[in-house]
Amino acid sequence: MNKIFIILFLFFCNLFFSNGMVFSEENKVKIGLLVPLSGENAEIGKQIVKATRLALKDINSNKLEIFPKDTESDPNKTLRSAIELNNIGINLFMGPVFYENLIYLEEVSNSIFLSFTNKTLKLPKNVISTGINSTSQLNTIKKFIDKNEIKKTIFLIPNLNYNSEIKHGIKRSKIKTVKKYFYDNEPTKLTKQIEKITNYEIRKQNLIDEITRLEKSEDPNKERKIKNLEKKYTIGDVNFNSIIIADFDESLKSIITSLLYTDVSPKEKYFITLNQWFDESLLIETASQPIFYPSVNKKNFEEFKEKFSDQFNENPNHVSLLSYDLVGLIYYLSLKNSLTEINKAFNAKNSFKGKIGVFDIEDNKINHRLNFYKIENGSLKEIF
Repeated sequence: MNKIFIILFLFFCNLFFSNGMVFSEENKVKIGLLVPLSGENAEIGKQIVKATRLALKDINSNKLEIFPKDTESDPNKTLRSAIELNNIGINLFMGPVFYENLIYLEEVSNSIFLSFTNKTLKLPKNVISTGINSTSQLNTIKKFIDKNEIKKTIFLIPNLNYNSEIKHGIKRSKIKTVKKYFYDNEPTKLTKQIEKITNYEIRKQNLIDEITRLEKSEDPNKERKIKNLEKKYTIGDVNFNSIIIADFDESLKSIITSLLYTDVSPKEKYFITLNQWFDESLLIETASQPIFYPSVNKKNFEEFKEKFSDQFNENPNHVSLLSYDLVGLIYYLSLKNSLTEINKAFNAKNSFKGKIGVFDIEDNKINHRLNFYKIENGSLKEIF
């Protein structure tokens, strides 16, 4: 009797799951994928396509169907590709990759575009930014600052095209800073600005004055004290306990070098920066450590890279990870909503756990709950 029950149970389970994986054309979720497949950014687009194929394979359902279309990294071509896909009934899109290609998409007013950009300002009404935006990063930094009860934080922001995004992120995250400084990346100007921010000349003069005072004094221990002072570069503290540097790559290293030159050490003040995507060159710069930053879940990122590499024999770009997760997010929303309601689901409050971390969705906005890391003594450690 038990054997008959088990056989029947397995038969109906198999029937249910087999039928559950088959969807008629009209019930499929059709997704347009707007990426560069030609031109100088073609490799980025091709890897995104591969990542979406990998996601579909892992989901193991034919409920989703993805239609890639070339944007040529051009806003006019992006619009034409969107209209062509919209004409065959597609009104949910992943992409485009670049912020500059969004400008005409409001003309396809019946559609939603999940762009890979991390910029959030001046977007068309039907575009949702899905990248690791400044608010997500600063929310994570704020959590670290609050946990460690850091009271005086200054913010260094380069005079580049993303500084308005940083200012917006500061406002949205409600992170408290003593002062914000905007700096020039030109080396000579940068050093002078950092000297001013850290009161370097005053602190340097304090040291000279103290040595001069001791030399003229009757202090019996003055030779020993002078010898110790001569090992220093400055005397006096700076007016902050932590410093957030909104920069990357060589520019970030230039800022840190200028701070070290002005006798501000990461061993005495918290050096915090934005998402560095696990830049391994930072592990080598031991004089710049410890340094802290928010980023995606590293373990999940490494697993994705390994899976992608095994499948396609190449290393994925960062946007590939995001595109993989977006397919999972759309599939998740399709299980909770009818076909006609999926686009509206981005207005409702939802959370989805992907490889990057947790997506928080509300009011046509997506933020990410990130992890926080420290590089110290040449190794990376997860803080939370």
